[in-house]
Amino acid sequence: MIIVTGGAGFIGSNLLRALNARGETDILVVDDLRDGRKMLNLTDVEIADYLDRDDFLARLKPGASFGRPVRAVFHQGACTETTEWDGLMMMRVNFEFSRVLLHWCASAEVPLIYASSASVYGSGRESAIDPASERPINVYAFSKLMFDRYLRRQRPALRSQVAGMRYFNVYGPGEAHKGAMASVVWHFHRQLQSGDELRLFAGSDGFADGEQRRDFIHVDDVVAVNLWLYDNPGVSGIFNVGTGESRSFNDVARAIIDFHGRGRIRYIPFPEHLAGSYQSFTEADLSGLRAAGYSAGFLTVEQGVRRYLEALTGRRGD
Repeated sequence: MIIVTGGAGFIGSNLLRALNARGETDILVVDDLRDGRKMLNLTDVEIADYLDRDDFLARLKPGASFGRPVRAVFHQGACTETTEWDGLMMMRVNFEFSRVLLHWCASAEVPLIYASSASVYGSGRESAIDPASERPINVYAFSKLMFDRYLRRQRPALRSQVAGMRYFNVYGPGEAHKGAMASVVWHFHRQLQSGDELRLFAGSDGFADGEQRRDFIHVDDVVAVNLWLYDNPGVSGIFNVGTGESRSFNDVARAIIDFHGRGRIRYIPFPEHLAGSYQSFTEADLSGLRAAGYSAGFLTVEQGVRRYLEALTGRRGD
């Protein structure tokens, strides 16, 4: 059996489809469906069982069994609201849950492949897997970094695979339920559905209008890294998962305009409430992932946006 936490979420549900494509259906999904809209991500996948997050956590006692051997745990579940400042809740959901899961996997010698976040690098320009680069600027990022740091202390005693992935800006099918936390690709597409303009932030942090840069990665590429780690249980550590190339928000907007064949860009004032807590530049340092043996390429913004919009609209772009 394979366990996928956050299986009803954005990345988790895409991972389920990829596992199904491999013939894997003996899957236990763990999630919190108080936001029932997420169930739409599970309607086209085949799984063996479902457990609520809290019920699953209550069963994670030393020596606990789930009825049959667990081959791997993909831990994608988390509170991903970067604007959430309830530190008590964030640490319970993102840090404590992960800590308990790590110890259960370690005791059972079950591979643990988990989602971290590039948000741990904060507003800095460096993304090396190094404590000197880690400067979180919100509670979400802090909760992710604390588990990464906890893992570093535990690694010498671990006998099974534990691999963390610091996701950069992921976009693709299955993210609509995230609302304000959905990718800019989804938001820009929605803006063109109701009008003819895409709204981008004016210049900030030394960047010109719309020229703030992020490492945008399609969810298919993120899933591919997850499955590669699963196929290579001898690989452990923390890895950046992005394309390795930053692109501007203008680039993303132009890719969407090109697909739809219409639209224009309008720049709006940079929000005051984001000052000091906004990443104006991200770019994955992939040296660790490449050194570990991952050699596959990544979709460009133009390729990825087209693939995503084709899935959203049910048509191929001209």
